[in-house]
Amino acid sequence: MTDLLAREFFDRPSDEVAPALLGCVLEHETAEGLVAVALTEVEAYAGETDPASHAYRGMTGRNAVMFGPPGHAYVYFTYGMHFCVNVVCMPEGVARAVLLRAGRVVAGESVARRRRASRRADSGQPSVIGERDLARGPARLCQALAIDRTQNGADLCSPASELRLRPADTGPQAGAAREPGGVPAIEAGPRVGISAAADIPWRFWLADDPTVSAYRPYKRRSR
Repeated sequence: MTDLLAREFFDRPSDEVAPALLGCVLEHETAEGLVAVALTEVEAYAGETDPASHAYRGMTGRNAVMFGPPGHAYVYFTYGMHFCVNVVCMPEGVARAVLLRAGRVVAGESVARRRRASRRADSGQPSVIGERDLARGPARLCQALAIDRTQNGADLCSPASELRLRPADTGPQAGAAREPGGVPAIEAGPRVGISAAADIPWRFWLADDPTVSAYRPYKRRSR
């Protein structure tokens, strides 16, 4: 079994951690079984210096995990319906995080498919889901992996944790363009759906990978 990512991997700025996470495998072991996702898209956030970060105005009960030690999961609820999972970076007391935006299911596809179909049925949508859409987007990724507030603060570097992060597989990644030498090509661009600091190119993704979510600029929601 591949070792977990070391805590030192996360003890650096989020915009350095983010591209290094591409291809790494996030896995969650529950009573339903193990589901694992190879990450294909991430976004970096820089805490108190980043107006798009949850930690921009300091520590609150909601974002306290971001100020904790690196290598832990920060999970939040958004729009009254979705969970999103982040990885905490930098030493304790410095709030930095990487949002895990999308991935490709590499283990437990049948379990992930049941979870996603159930959520679709609840929303009145067709339950048939293509392989690329199982974990395409931060909410779908959490649905496929059954991540909710229970995992907030989970230690992703601990073998005892049900939610863990493993290094990238050295094998070929379907759909990803590759640089000379076989390394997957990484692209960068503006972050998705934020109104502040929207031009900072801190969204990173594997080039040409079909599981990368569609880019959508911020659009104010009507009341």
